Amino acid sequence: MKKLGKIDTITKEYMKDPVIFADMFNKFLYHGKQVIRPESLIEMDSTEIVVPYGEGKAGVPAQKYRDVLKLMKTDGNIAYCILGCEDQGAIHYAMPVKNMLYDSMQFARQVTKAAKSHRQEKEHKPTSDEFLSGFYKTDRLIPVVTLVIYWGPDRWDGPLTLKEMYAEADDAVMQYVPDYKINLIAPEQMSDDEIKEFQTSLKEVMLYIKYSKDKNKLQKVTQADESFQNLDRQAAEVINVTTNSKLKYPEGKEKIDMCLALEEMRMDSKREGIREGEIKGAVETYQEVGISLQETSRRVSVKFNLPLQLAEDKVKKYWK
Repeated sequence: MKKLGKIDTITKEYMKDPVIFADMFNKFLYHGKQVIRPESLIEMDSTEIVVPYGEGKAGVPAQKYRDVLKLMKTDGNIAYCILGCEDQGAIHYAMPVKNMLYDSMQFARQVTKAAKSHRQEKEHKPTSDEFLSGFYKTDRLIPVVTLVIYWGPDRWDGPLTLKEMYAEADDAVMQYVPDYKINLIAPEQMSDDEIKEFQTSLKEVMLYIKYSKDKNKLQKVTQADESFQNLDRQAAEVINVTTNSKLKYPEGKEKIDMCLALEEMRMDSKREGIREGEIKGAVETYQEVGISLQETSRRVSVKFNLPLQLAEDKVKKYWK
């Protein structure tokens, strides 16, 4: 749970950057064409509060938190649409319900806001139907587009639609039940050409996550793309936490050479393997000459400069 919490924190901060956020939606909506401009995005309160439709007094308001929510405006400073993203470090098997709730609350919020506005202005006399709903015949909702970004290297095997979550029912029923589809970004399910439609560090982040389980392919991909040699620190941190790579890079440096960091990680792994082999050999030798498990742990602790508890764990691992 701690790891997922860290993934959520770092990816959310990364996606709040308007340049990264615009790039994500430009890729998804326009195949990388630069239609959405970062300066046209306005940060919105990601807390969704919804009251029962029609503002009735019965019921308790519900409060939910989106990861990132931005309002997109046209050149004429007119609200065009609302864009939201949900960052997932793990597969969520009820994602269609979760996202549908967020979007529905956003629409309900717009209806409530329209009703409040109408109460304050006195020029238009509402019809009886408009008065009851608070939403006038000429009112329109601002569209909402929500993206689910899965930061894991595995294939998303959760449902993509609400209908996939329903229990079995006959066709006469199913043709009338409501549906909802999630919009998913998952590196493992994207081709390299699709990933290369990103214009920011999202390209390197998604490529790295996609191949993070295949070390040979990952090495080829990072060496073939010079952008990996000069990657933004924030993107490198997203890579590190989402793939649990344990990469090391200099403190305070804003640009990271991922190829060098990968090579250093491989060398560390090699050195750790050699050290483990030495510990295993020492344990086997001490045991062969009749030294007790407790005394062996003490000697391993001293010889390899390890905390006693860690030394005991390693000795037990190799003790026959």
